This record gives sequence, structure tokens and C-alpha cells, in this order.
Amino acid sequence: MATPIPPPQAKNTSQRSPHPAAPPIQESTAIIQVIERAALNPEVDIDKMERLLQMQERVMDRQVLMAYSAAMAAMQTELPSIAERGQGNNGAYATLEDIVDTVRPIMQRHGFAVSFRIQTQERGIQITGVLMHQDGHREETSMLLPADVSGNKNAVQAFGSSTSYGKRYVLCALLNVTTRGQDDNGQTAAAVKGVTTFQASQLKQLIAACPPTTQEWFVGKYGEAERVPRSDFDKLRASLHKRAQPHRQHH
Repeated sequence: MATPIPPPQAKNTSQRSPHPAAPPIQESTAIIQVIERAALNPEVDIDKMERLLQMQERVMDRQVLMAYSAAMAAMQTELPSIAERGQGNNGAYATLEDIVDTVRPIMQRHGFAVSFRIQTQERGIQITGVLMHQDGHREETSMLLPADVSGNKNAVQAFGSSTSYGKRYVLCALLNVTTRGQDDNGQTAAAVKGVTTFQASQLKQLIAACPPTTQEWFVGKYGEAERVPRSDFDKLRASLHKRAQPHRQHH
């Protein structure tokens, strides 16, 4: 039956990820042994003990970061581009369900999980995505969205639409996932569509949080957010998000 298959797969992935982290594990064990010996010595002062503990924490942090980086690099080779099968007032898009259904089994194979925090603020809704690795390291990214009132949505619908949009955005940003037009073989390139008003507002928010050099580059390439081709939107917003300064973006 198919049921015995997952355990061997889990063993294979767990065997891959610890290899890069083997030297830190040995180093960590050595430091633990030093700490244990020091704890048994009544002449060791508290300051020295605290420094040993701090050293142990740094080693462990480096260990889990190496495991995270190795697993992320391996996972990136398996993540596909997601087809844009959703249809709305703003055109085609990759639905949250399609993205999650595609990436979840790949994430699980490499020891990753994702969660979201949603906070209602005066200026809109802040969506924070947290990507966690089984060894303990985590990364997160946030996006502040105004309520999506397009299409005469009521307050509940606007909240749900913005939340779904934000989750799609931060998940794609965390995993570096790209989307593509369904059955797009390049023949639709002649009809260039611009970004929607809602998409343009997101680009403006990101641009405002970027350094002046990035803003100058954007103006030189596109002129203004409304003139950005829709096909460039996903890649551009991911690029701007990496360059945006968090304290300027959220405040």
C-alpha cells in the first residue's frame, strides 16, 4: 500500500539537512561539556558561567541558521511557478488555495511550516507571514494593506479580500514563489496590461519605503506606479519589498 512510503521520505530529508550542521553540533556538544564541568567547580564565578552560556547560544543560533539555509536552498529547486487560475475584477491571479496546495507538501518534505499574524491597524490590515524550520530558525515578512473596497464590497468582504491578498503576497515573498498566466506560451505578450489601481497603491507604498536610489531607478524605468505592466507586478513587488526599510514601511 502507499502508506509505508512517507516514513522513508521523511528519513531521507532528515538525513540530508543535518549534514551541513554537523560541525556546529560537535562544537555545541563540546561547549556543553565545558559548561557542565564549570558548573561542578565551586571556584567558577557567575560572570564566566554567563559568558559560556552566551557562547553556547551563539553556536546554537549558527547551527539552526545553517540548517535553515541548507533546507531553503534545497526547497527552492522544487518550488514551481503557480498558475494564475483565479479571476476577479483586477484580472487573473494565483489563488491562495492553489499556492498553499502546491507548496505545502514541498515545505513539509524540507521541514518548513508557515503561519500568519493578522493585525487591524488604523491605516489598514497588517499581514505578517512567519516561515519556520523544524530546527528552530524562522523568518518573517509583513505587509500593510488598506481595505480592498473595489467592487462595492462591504466591510467584512473588504477585510477578507485584503487578508487573502496579503497572505498570498507574503507567502510568495517568503518562498520566492512566482506566478504565471495559465497556459501562457508567450502569445499574450503583445497585449500589455497595466497594473490595477489596487496593485499600483501597493507599489507606491513599497516605493515610499525604499532608499532614494531605488526610487530613482523606478522612476527611470516606469515613470509612475500606474504604468507598470501587470506581468512585472509580482517580480517587482518582491524586489521592492527586499529593498524596503521596515521602519519606513510600517510607520
